[in-house]
This record gives sequence, structure tokens and C-alpha cells, in this order.
Amino acid sequence: MRVKEIMTTGVKTVSPKSTIQEAAKLMSEFRIGCLLVTEKKILVGIITESDIMREVVSKNLLPSKVKVGEFMSKEVIAVGPDTELEDAADAMTERKVKRLPVIYKNQLVGIVSAVDIVAAEPKLMEQIAKLVLLPVKKKLSAG
Repeated sequence: MRVKEIMTTGVKTVSPKSTIQEAAKLMSEFRIGCLLVTEKKILVGIITESDIMREVVSKNLLPSKVKVGEFMSKEVIAVGPDTELEDAADAMTERKVKRLPVIYKNQLVGIVSAVDIVAAEPKLMEQIAKLVLLPVKKKLSAG
């Protein structure tokens, strides 16, 4: 099975010049955990709820004053629509990410998540579980 068969299209995006407050409102409104950051329809980054909590809220910065471009992850791993789900799962576990933008001819066409992959291919659950359980293992070993 390929990514294009399960990816979400109509992905919500934000500009790097948008404020963190604007990004958080979009995430809340659409009940999503991340926004892809684009300029002129080209993917330039990703901002997640975790980024906002770790980099903005925990440091007591004003979300209405801070720009997405200051805190987005700029090194975004992406896949193509014809990527096999197993290869996408490998990329996620290798890079420790839960979502992959889908790019075709330099244009953002969708996003695929670890949950999407497990729902479509239950046999990949063990592989994805490594990604999901990684934060739990770290907390248990630290505590």
C-alpha cells in the first residue's frame, strides 16, 4: 500500500510570519496537532503542539508576539505519494517523528501520520509502537 492511498489532503498550513497565537487557534479550531509551514506553497517547516508548549509556553513568551518561523522545525522529512507505507514507517521511526508531509513536484499534497499507517496496515503496529512508546520509556528511565 502507498502513502497516497491513506494520506490526508487539504492540509492546514500557516506562514512563518504568522504568530504562534494564530497557529494555536488554527490547531484548536481544526483539532489537529501540527501545522505545515509554507511560503509560496513550498514547505519550509512544521510546527507542533509540542513545539509550542516546549518553546513558547514553558518559557513564558507571548504567543501573540512570537512568530511561527522562530520555533518551527526547519528540517522536515517528507515522502512522496508513491512511497510504500513500510518505508514511511521506517522514516518515522528513524527520525522519531509522528507525521510526514507528502510532497509531489515540490508541492505539498498531503500529510500522513503514524496513526494513519497503523489503521491502514496493522502489521506495521510493532514498528510504529517504537515511535509512540519512545517518550514513555524515556520518562520511566528518568523517573
